[in-house]
Amino acid sequence: MDNPELVRGESIGSLMRGILSDLRMLIHEELALARVELQEQAGRARAAAVSFGIMAVALGIGCIFLLMAAATAIADVLEWPVWAGFLTVALLLCVVGLVALASGRKQLRTVRAVAPETVSTLKENAAWFAKRISYGRR
Repeated sequence: MDNPELVRGESIGSLMRGILSDLRMLIHEELALARVELQEQAGRARAAAVSFGIMAVALGIGCIFLLMAAATAIADVLEWPVWAGFLTVALLLCVVGLVALASGRKQLRTVRAVAPETVSTLKENAAWFAKRISYGRR
């Protein structure tokens, strides 16, 4: 009779139901809070993505104009036809692109599609689980 909850006539089963109900409500509230926070973060990420998109377009157009100016400047300074200045800039850009391509391919060769540590951990977990199940059947 030391337990005051049992004195009031509540059974252990009803106490457990109450605890489980409270736990379920807590989990639902936590999930709702997480959903709201994720939506808020998604909104911020969306705004940042729009800013980056505008920046990429502006920089792209700016680079095109700078390249056009460089091509005409090369043609003017070297007293070449304008097409030769554009050809020079195009060739320089192709060289830069090929160097970047070679570097990217070299870096891509070191990328592993499947993380070896994760595979090893998953194998250990599967072995542990299989061992537990085999002990349970005995």
